[in-house]
Amino acid sequence: MSSLAVTLTKHSGLGNDFLVLEVPAEQVADWPANARALCNRQSGIGADGLLLLSKIDNANLTMRLYNSDGSLAEMSGNGIRCLAQAAYMMYGHTGNVNYMVATDAGPRHVEVEPLNATTIHASVDMGLIGSLDEPANWNTLGTNPDRPVAHISVGNPHSVVGVEDVRVVPLKELGEKVPQINLEIIQPGPENNAITMRVHERGAGITQACGTGACASAWAAVQWGLVPAKSSEVIVHMDGGDVRVKVNVPQTGHVTLIGPAEYLSTHQAEIIL
Repeated sequence: MSSLAVTLTKHSGLGNDFLVLEVPAEQVADWPANARALCNRQSGIGADGLLLLSKIDNANLTMRLYNSDGSLAEMSGNGIRCLAQAAYMMYGHTGNVNYMVATDAGPRHVEVEPLNATTIHASVDMGLIGSLDEPANWNTLGTNPDRPVAHISVGNPHSVVGVEDVRVVPLKELGEKVPQINLEIIQPGPENNAITMRVHERGAGITQACGTGACASAWAAVQWGLVPAKSSEVIVHMDGGDVRVKVNVPQTGHVTLIGPAEYLSTHQAEIIL
């Protein structure tokens, strides 16, 4: 078994942390095993996922995401902001920059605004929202039929459930019953155009924040009337912090995610080829 010495950077999108590794697009390695080893918080560096960054040119990038359990994820709203920040720092860009990022969920347009040496503000067109069938084993959650539920695609699968108080829901227990999806629970407020959300992510468990989950939840909240129907922007409060989601922007059926990404540290490691 051969290995390769590499340098990774660690970034956080509201406490949802990722390791970013720049690699040639054709680089072959045991990425699931590398993700499990590098993301392990006891024996590795520790993170919610491993992001592989490849540069096509100054404005075009590719992103591939492996969750901490080694599974492949199509898309991450917090992850893509972290990837954009890594590229911004790595390639010495200055001022406001636009990237087109090729992901397994399709191309995503990212606008980057630097706030300081370690933090950016990014706006991401997360693409078209779609509907999904009820996931397998959903009935094991015992959800009240009167409770609002939506199964939504933001390039990856989400199930959103409306509740009275997100703090009292046994989210870990419920999320483990449907590990193939990202499970969000939401309640309205505290502001008129806001919701509060907690998430159990596919392949990572309970996390501090989830960008695609915030998008799915904001979309559902508008459909259910948890926020005013005319709200073009929904504030989503999560344990790790807040993002803003613009609904039907930049076009009908799309959502745009707006939030920060923060550089945390740089690490040396070896990957398994």
